[in-house]
Amino acid sequence: MDDLIQSIDAAPDLQALDALRVAALGKSGSVTAMLKSLGAMDPAQRAAEGPKIHGLREAVTAAIAAKKAALENAELDRRLATERLDLSLPAPVCPSGSVHPVSQVLDELAEIFADLGFAVAEGPEIEEQWYNFTALNMPESHPARAMHDTFYCEPREPGEEPRVLRTHTSPVQIRAMTSQPPPIRIIAPGRVYRSDSDATHTPMFHQIEGLVIDKGIHLGHLKWTLETFLKAFFERDDVAIRMIPSYFPFTEPSADVHVGWSWENGRRVIGGSENWMEVLGSGMVHPRVIANCGLDPDQWQGFAFGTGVDRLAMLKYGMSDLRAFFDGDLRWLKHYGFNALSVPTLSAGVGA
Repeated sequence: MDDLIQSIDAAPDLQALDALRVAALGKSGSVTAMLKSLGAMDPAQRAAEGPKIHGLREAVTAAIAAKKAALENAELDRRLATERLDLSLPAPVCPSGSVHPVSQVLDELAEIFADLGFAVAEGPEIEEQWYNFTALNMPESHPARAMHDTFYCEPREPGEEPRVLRTHTSPVQIRAMTSQPPPIRIIAPGRVYRSDSDATHTPMFHQIEGLVIDKGIHLGHLKWTLETFLKAFFERDDVAIRMIPSYFPFTEPSADVHVGWSWENGRRVIGGSENWMEVLGSGMVHPRVIANCGLDPDQWQGFAFGTGVDRLAMLKYGMSDLRAFFDGDLRWLKHYGFNALSVPTLSAGVGA
């Protein structure tokens, strides 16, 4: 036993140590053969020799484990003492990241609306029902509050009204109107959540809304703002829009905004008026919403509009499936992603 332990302690490297392990504990090893011999012994002899043989196996196993750890530590110390990294050499060529289309479009929108005098406003994604529904003129019985449309959170305390994952960025408008005096000109970009999923809908998506509150605001101001925005975003002077009467509980009158498009080389391109598609919802802020925020609707008027950021990215950059925006597929990101230095500017064109 002593000779075997000494041989293990004297092993010069891991390869020699593994050879000793096989010679002692392998299928044909010396210690394994001693263990097999126990079966041929009589009970008295087995009782005497068994503990010795098992003790030998445990001692050999422990010695091998200790020597292996010592050899590995010695090798690590050797590498740390001898290896050097030349920081003056060029970095190895590796794939570079890219800016997600949603992030790029959000930057483009912020640049356009900043030029029009709008500030960017933000709010919580887990929202109180008063901000998300009630203040926006949605009564308790409104369909938008239904469980199949809205994600409700567990109350933090018994008896507390459940909060919701905001279904739109309109609560940011309410928070702006209740926290700062008019005039107000803001855009509210951010993530919103609805219980829906298919090629053109996902449970989480990005939305941007705009709000103007001032004196003497009318529908003409809204139409001019949207025309100016769409022409700047799609970088075409022939962008045509039409406003179709619609209904939203927080605006009156309300209008869906359709933009003209045509086919070019088998691709849908914004511009002209051959065909029409809806891209925005808009309207004059309902007097009741203005009053809910503590303002006098006879003195202050305003307009609001909203659209999906992901939808705008799909229309501008030719993407067909909204779900790909959230798959994290590196091939898709490499194809549709933007260079980090492609910062949108009005002077150079917001598009990359």
